[in-house]
Amino acid sequence: MSSAVSGKKGFSPKALFGGRSLSKLLIGVILFIMIIVPIVRMIFYIDAEKLKEVFEWGAFYSALVNSLTSTIVATVISVVLAYLLAWAIVRTDIKCKYLFTVLITLPMLIPSISHGMGLIVLFGNNGVVTRLFNSSQSIYGFWGVVFGSVLYSFPVAFIMIADVLKYQDQTPYEAADVLGIPKSRQFTAITYPYIRKPMISVLFAVFTMILTDYGVTLSVGGQFKTLAVLLYEEAVGQLNYSTGSVIGLVLLVPAVVAFLFDLFNKDKGNSAYVSRIYKKEKKLNDVLGYIVTVLTSLMVGLVIFSFVIQAFAKSYPSDMSFTFKNFQTTFSKNGGQTLVNSLIIATLTSAFGVAMGTFTAYLTVRLKSKFTRAIHLMAIVSLAVPGLVLGLSYVMVFKDAFIYGTIAILIMVNTVHFFASPYLMMYNAFGKMNENLEDVGQILGVKRIRIIFDVIIPQSKFTLMEMFSYFFVNSMMTISAVSFLSKYSNKPISLLINEFERQTMMECAAVVALLILGVNMIMKGIVYFIKRKGEKHADEKTV
Repeated sequence: MSSAVSGKKGFSPKALFGGRSLSKLLIGVILFIMIIVPIVRMIFYIDAEKLKEVFEWGAFYSALVNSLTSTIVATVISVVLAYLLAWAIVRTDIKCKYLFTVLITLPMLIPSISHGMGLIVLFGNNGVVTRLFNSSQSIYGFWGVVFGSVLYSFPVAFIMIADVLKYQDQTPYEAADVLGIPKSRQFTAITYPYIRKPMISVLFAVFTMILTDYGVTLSVGGQFKTLAVLLYEEAVGQLNYSTGSVIGLVLLVPAVVAFLFDLFNKDKGNSAYVSRIYKKEKKLNDVLGYIVTVLTSLMVGLVIFSFVIQAFAKSYPSDMSFTFKNFQTTFSKNGGQTLVNSLIIATLTSAFGVAMGTFTAYLTVRLKSKFTRAIHLMAIVSLAVPGLVLGLSYVMVFKDAFIYGTIAILIMVNTVHFFASPYLMMYNAFGKMNENLEDVGQILGVKRIRIIFDVIIPQSKFTLMEMFSYFFVNSMMTISAVSFLSKYSNKPISLLINEFERQTMMECAAVVALLILGVNMIMKGIVYFIKRKGEKHADEKTV
């Protein structure tokens, strides 16, 4: 008993979690090197002369205005659409909600550049819809970027808003209906106060997501350039890292503002939970729910189907005869190797990210101290770092290191890029468990490591699967940070889309998009069926 107590207060690296000080110091150093050092290095790469040069550059101001205008418009449309969809899924009695949710979130499984490519197939100069209606309107430019950005971002906003609406108590609405209070007044008096702060977080998240993406603009932007594209051209195309650093710093500002807002916005509205679901016959609501979900699903389905049309067309749009030749061409032009690279990168990133995220969350939740607060802040700070900025900063820090140009640095940058959300998943899961588990085990003479692997980890198995899935899916489709760090030998398959587009090999680009979508759907399907089987088994044991 005395040894157990001394182990609690002392320093012993013998057990995995026994040496608390050593464990916290180790993870703190790793996070500092992987997250903080690269960003600081990039900032110190900038001097006053380069700042003046960039801020006096006409192309910079043009890109800044383009970025702000397109991002603001796309953010508003995306969040409004996401709210309507979340309302339809959570608050109406429409059928096939799970199917609609799957269709709505499909755009999250493919790179952003693919959305622009799909729009070209549908609305380009030779697009299916363009020829069908003999339209003279062009998808290239401002509205193409807005449309593509909405497709890319609204599923994320939908998930965030649906999660907020799902946990709101419905009792006040029932009382309001009984009292005859109009719907408009119910919204302003009940709904708005509850969702106001979470919606601000959603707005910040979507705004940052759109502002820092370059894939959509590369596809359908034409002469309409944004800051993200300018950064990509300067840093990746011309290896002008100093100019890229200044642009990266500008892109970092809104992300940091959003991060700070989330950090200090502790009150997420009324912390109400559903005490009882209020159901009432509302035919009009169901009709509106079907309209918004069906139309959105149709639009998403058309974009996805456009990949199928293009991937199996002999020569789109002149020869639409069915062929498998595009798959053969794609694999002959490094498609097979890059797919293997992506699978390796995604799998290792997921394994490393889950282990690191779980370890970090355990330290910050179950072994709290003043230092763990700093670890928690470092763990979530990656939310404020756009992928483009992260990739550029990694080039500056690791360009002379032995891992530069290897698959290890791609795993490292992907882990950091996507670390915050999976970490927070496990942070919340550990926080919901009984905080006295380890103390009880200590009293009974059970080592902490046994409590972790025999009790805590089994209770977190579904969260672990979600973490693995999150890392895997995002690593398969990312094009931002890895575009700075990959070499020919370890290039991920997502980067082939841009290469094939530049070579006007649109059919092969469509094949790549379909391959990424297929792999990610398989991963999501595996996680879903494992969770469903596990939940069914748990229900049977309960009965």
